[in-house]
Amino acid sequence: MTPPSPPPSVPAFPLPPPWAVAGLAALVEQDPRLGAIEPAAGPLPWRSRAPGFPGLLRTICGQQISNQAAGAIWRRLAALPGALEPAGLLALDDAMLCGVAGLSRPKAAHARSLAAACLDGRLDFAGLAALGDAAAVAHIAAVKGLGPWTAEVHLLFAEQRPDIFPSGDLALAASAAQLLGLEARPPPRALAALALGWAPWRSLAARLLWHHWRHVTGRPAVEDP
Repeated sequence: MTPPSPPPSVPAFPLPPPWAVAGLAALVEQDPRLGAIEPAAGPLPWRSRAPGFPGLLRTICGQQISNQAAGAIWRRLAALPGALEPAGLLALDDAMLCGVAGLSRPKAAHARSLAAACLDGRLDFAGLAALGDAAAVAHIAAVKGLGPWTAEVHLLFAEQRPDIFPSGDLALAASAAQLLGLEARPPPRALAALALGWAPWRSLAARLLWHHWRHVTGRPAVEDP
């Protein structure tokens, strides 16, 4: 008697949405070097974040630290009553933001700057959709303590924009150098110039390069979003 077939395996992570699947195919056709990533590292996990204030607050947690450390801080921060609303966050003192959640004092200041900008209208999430990529980055980065990297990562993961490339990201530079056989990590301007060849799918190229770097460094395939 033939044993029953095992049930199909269920992916342990979300898969890319249809628009991204089509974009990935186009991207690999543009640059076949990127096509070597998924066969080695596995299917691209689709990481996303909440839009608006919570998503941008999550990105602040990840400034200049590892994804694992940022994820631990985020879980503690998100558990604080009111922390995911601008007014609620401003009501929390350093004992809560730094002592309990684990934010550094500069990041606590960045979080408060973000909350204040949301409340006084300087940062308009509802209006982001009407802005082009460069204007949207500038709008977010104008808030003290955020900057281009924070804005770009937010637009890529929370707003799901397809053509954003955080050229100041060290992991992207390291991944590009390893994958493409470069002598050294390209500085931000050189990495941005390199990424022009991946337009209009630079966000997908960034996702693939992060995925590649997790694979070659032995980090988990999926980390906390």
